[in-house]
Amino acid sequence: MKQEQTNPNSKVHFVSLGCPKNLVDSEIMAGSLMKEGYQIVNDESQAETVIINTCGFIEDSKKESIQKILEMSALKEKGSLKKLVVAGCLTQRYKDDLVSGLPEADLFVGSGEFQNIAQILKKNNEGDAQKTYFNLPTYLQQENTPRVNSQPRHRAYLKISEGCMKRCSFCAIPLIRGNLQSRTIPNIVSEAKSLAASGVKELIIISHDFTDYGWDLRRKNPQAKESPVELLRALVEVEGIQWIRLLYLYPDGITPEMLELMKTNNKLVKYFDMPLQHINDDMLKKMNRKMTRDEIETVLQNIREQIPDAVIRTQFIVGFPGETAEHHEELLKFIAEQKFDRVGCFKYSPEESTPGAKMTEQVDEETKEDRFASVMEVQQNISREKHRNFIGKTVEVLVEGYSEETDLLLQGRTSQQAPEIDGIVLINSGTANVGDMVRVQVTDSMEYDLIGEMLEEESATHGS
Repeated sequence: MKQEQTNPNSKVHFVSLGCPKNLVDSEIMAGSLMKEGYQIVNDESQAETVIINTCGFIEDSKKESIQKILEMSALKEKGSLKKLVVAGCLTQRYKDDLVSGLPEADLFVGSGEFQNIAQILKKNNEGDAQKTYFNLPTYLQQENTPRVNSQPRHRAYLKISEGCMKRCSFCAIPLIRGNLQSRTIPNIVSEAKSLAASGVKELIIISHDFTDYGWDLRRKNPQAKESPVELLRALVEVEGIQWIRLLYLYPDGITPEMLELMKTNNKLVKYFDMPLQHINDDMLKKMNRKMTRDEIETVLQNIREQIPDAVIRTQFIVGFPGETAEHHEELLKFIAEQKFDRVGCFKYSPEESTPGAKMTEQVDEETKEDRFASVMEVQQNISREKHRNFIGKTVEVLVEGYSEETDLLLQGRTSQQAPEIDGIVLINSGTANVGDMVRVQVTDSMEYDLIGEMLEEESATHGS
């Protein structure tokens, strides 16, 4: 009875859009609400409150956020939904425009206030008329921050910092998320131990730039020990964790010391997610990337010499202001020469209040589309060839469950495949439990996925 009075809209459904960093924010909101007696439901039709954690990074993500808001608002018209909350980056960035343009929403919560979602809903339920909650994005997660892991039990994201100290001319993240704020090593390790105790085997480390971790703390206190390498040394000591995967490593911060540690410690996945954005020196300078082609190639060479089996994933932007056909051709040749394991590509989106949006020589959309297609065509051929080379080999696979296409096949990932963004391994024989590590012999390959058979001793050992 008490819960009904305190939380009249007790069933809450989350829609989390954008990057894993945003997902962790949603998990923190869910944790704080559950602590106050709210129930988190997977089906939006059962919810009395829907919270949409929006993304405002590029044009496509903005459109997706608006579309999802309008889609969820239709539930209010049917009478099943009582409250629609719009939170996150898009809300923070376009405060006034969203409030006036989306009368369907009941509450707007920016990225500087999401941690207070339980108090905000409580005030609203008690009749408070305040509709908008915005503040500077200075919140930093602590070890005792309530959080519910929304991922499968065997994996979790671990956010080590907020904001960004880089000022790339195409990026609005510092405007939305603020300057770099790093958590302390004891704070992060404490959360890692809690995740391991709950069954997590794979930690996926996220931030806006892993290689800048701790810079702000060292600047305030020269005696501070927080640095990327010291953090990794602490995390590999956490019992129960088998894979530690790093996302978003900018090339200028990949040091010989970091490479040596990743080379020699088996818990550290040999996976480098390293956004390069371009390779032409003029484009890199306009993007304010602080590195030249020669410096980037040196980093790539160092990685491959030190860790020959390293997987390198990168991202490029096509159609940045001033990009010529010659610049683009240089990029295509570079991709073909380097034979990256994974390549993501974005069509440049002019973001308000960023230097890139004010530049002349903006590239038309048709040209961006053509350049995007040409990058993906080059990479698809590389990916196909690399996957064919796996046929006949035995790989270690973390079982994730049944295939999304058929419950007759299990699926999982090798250490070379990050969840959601890379391919999978389809296992067409044997039985195993979710979270098991098994050995699979690869029998076939596709453009992005591998197919294989579980070795018999693995099936006998891990079968349910």
